[in-house]
Amino acid sequence: MRKSILTLAALFMGLVVCAQENDIVKQADGYEWPTDPQVLAKLSDWQDLKFGALIHWGLYAVPGIVESWSICNEDWVTRPAGTTYEGYKQWYWDLCKVFNPYAFDPVQWADAAQDAGMKYVIFTTKHHDGFCMFDSEYTDFSVAKAGPFAGNPKKDVAKHVFQAFRDKGFMIGAYYSKPDWHHTGFWNPYYATANRRPNYKIADHPDWWQSYVDYTQNQLNEITGGRYGQIDILWLDGGWIKGSQVGIESVLEKARARYPGMICVDRTIKGPNENYQTPERRIPEKQVNHPWESCLTHSNDWGWVPNAPYKSARTVIGILAEIVAKGGCLVLGVGPNAQGLVEEKQIYILKEIGEWLRRCGAAIYGTVTTEAYNPAEKLWVTASKDGKTNYAIYALADGEKVPAELSWTGQLPVGGKVTLLNTGAKLTAKIKDGKVTVALPKNLKEEPVAVSFIAK
Repeated sequence: MRKSILTLAALFMGLVVCAQENDIVKQADGYEWPTDPQVLAKLSDWQDLKFGALIHWGLYAVPGIVESWSICNEDWVTRPAGTTYEGYKQWYWDLCKVFNPYAFDPVQWADAAQDAGMKYVIFTTKHHDGFCMFDSEYTDFSVAKAGPFAGNPKKDVAKHVFQAFRDKGFMIGAYYSKPDWHHTGFWNPYYATANRRPNYKIADHPDWWQSYVDYTQNQLNEITGGRYGQIDILWLDGGWIKGSQVGIESVLEKARARYPGMICVDRTIKGPNENYQTPERRIPEKQVNHPWESCLTHSNDWGWVPNAPYKSARTVIGILAEIVAKGGCLVLGVGPNAQGLVEEKQIYILKEIGEWLRRCGAAIYGTVTTEAYNPAEKLWVTASKDGKTNYAIYALADGEKVPAELSWTGQLPVGGKVTLLNTGAKLTAKIKDGKVTVALPKNLKEEPVAVSFIAK
């Protein structure tokens, strides 16, 4: 195992050197390959997983509203008519006094994610509102201290969430918002709140800023210092504050001494601390051949809201197929409710996704990209790492019937032999003038179709 990791690391280091020599690291997207072999090895492991859960949970679950943003004083933010900004903000802060997730069951969450075929988790330890979902010694504004849940044995929520997922073999990621709207070193009450940024000139109040920097470093050291077990990914949100502004380098040095190879995702901050990129609510138009992840909501919001319009299993599978064919991973939003449970409506859809992946997952997990990754409409092609097998996934849309046949150009199956992953049936493709046509059996389940073949 050690020899394999070192070999892999050496390969990646060679790619880094090559990239530097060819100026690839200065390409328009700004991605910079890590130079730490252990980070590169961890990134490779993560890229094989393909599908994860991004769990938003906090005060915003109590009223079932969009996470944190309603207290941000920006033009696009809406609040109930007749409320004042300061009055609304105080109402929001006071939700900590009633937040009581008495049914909190992280095993239920982990079961749902595992049933969905997810392989890694990113859990929100603190969102922009500053409310901590872990027992920090540096604030009382946390689920462990501020309200009725403080007396619960599971009050250190993050600890129990991470362990529940770790017990099922998940790679563990900690989401942490660098901006903190509750901390007086970020939004100081002496001034009005203007927008998402610090509400004062940092140069005029360096002591305020330093208090916020110290607080942020202390909390990140808590999360990565051993109490919460191995953290594989440190996922830093709030790109209007750079990790370097809060001394993320010193945090990473300590954390990686404890957990070698830990991935850092300083989101949207191009440079050495953004080990993979995270386009939000979108998929890149074309293939991207460095580590990346689309973070997408399952409904319209990240956190739980009542009567959420969840994307269907077909839709999620089609999205996953496109992302993987373009070289990325998908992290899908899951929002537990105020009681601490993932609602059954979402669990049902997640199970449907997982049932498909249990039969067709060879086309997703551990695959690599191919040059002709989208040879026909709604058809996405991936390949096994050894290059011996190609996979084609037809992204069946909602309301669409399974087609009578699949067809594409290029990627010709050797001997016309094709396996239908959905059922295991052996099929024969017709090949004429570079076009492949595969007749599908009748009465197939109405779901995305995946086939495997050895390509010429």
